[in-house]
Amino acid sequence: MLAGLPDFPHIAIVPRSFPVSSAPSTSEHIFDATTAGFESEVVQASMQTPVLVDLWAEWCGPCKSLGPILEKLAIEFNGAFRLAKIDVDAEQQLAAMFGVRSIPTVILIKDGQMADGFAGAQPEGQIREFLARNGIVAGEAGTEEEAPAAVETPEDAINRIQQDIAAEPERAELKLDLALALMRAGRVEPAQAELDALPANLATDARAVRLRSQLELARALAGAPSLAELRQRIETNGDDWEARDLLGVRLLIEGEEAAGLDQFLDVLKRQRDWNEGQAKKRLLAAFATLDNAELVGTYRRKMASLVF
Repeated sequence: MLAGLPDFPHIAIVPRSFPVSSAPSTSEHIFDATTAGFESEVVQASMQTPVLVDLWAEWCGPCKSLGPILEKLAIEFNGAFRLAKIDVDAEQQLAAMFGVRSIPTVILIKDGQMADGFAGAQPEGQIREFLARNGIVAGEAGTEEEAPAAVETPEDAINRIQQDIAAEPERAELKLDLALALMRAGRVEPAQAELDALPANLATDARAVRLRSQLELARALAGAPSLAELRQRIETNGDDWEARDLLGVRLLIEGEEAAGLDQFLDVLKRQRDWNEGQAKKRLLAAFATLDNAELVGTYRRKMASLVF
């Protein structure tokens, strides 16, 4: 049973229709979940196959852009995960159970537990990275066993988005996707250039605001050792505060947010005044880059317990 959630005896499943003509009219990998059965068909089913829960509403504009992307990926991944669609207006008990404060909200359930999630509409490339980070790779119909699909590298993402921009230059939001992909590839200056060139309506987008903070962190890595070298330095000397600081930044940039924050907390706990209190500054900067409110809240409390 999902920790902290009530036990539901049965779920109703309705084949999901697709608004786009390129998709099939129904898919066995997508269903509408109701309160009457979340436990058996979502939580228990996630012990075998991960379930991506999409909390949405008909009146929600961002939901209309995110939903088709999730549905497309559910079909493409062909059973590597199932997509459970929850209309928060129709299923208010489920929305309350998850503590949903904004939509769209997406929650990944694996092995009967909430494993990860995100809020707000995300571009396809970022969702692919989210799935890959959680070990979900595309399957292929008609085969008993499949070799794992190659995970898209940052450079692959850059090439794909550049091709999308060439095909649809009027879609300015793709330039923000490109800026994010460049930053994840460690190409700080090109990412900054793309960010600076965004139109005004995208310059204030939440992802653009976070990217600015991420770029500031990324600049700290100019000339820094590799991840493996930093780990080796810490293994050799657990009091190598510079190595812990840089390792924390690297982990944040590469999507291992909690592990990165733990490095800063360790420095704050054991050597809080190192480099004029840099660990605290790193934590505050990191909080500005993360869109996981639960994670940020947890680490803010941990920081406060050490500072006050």
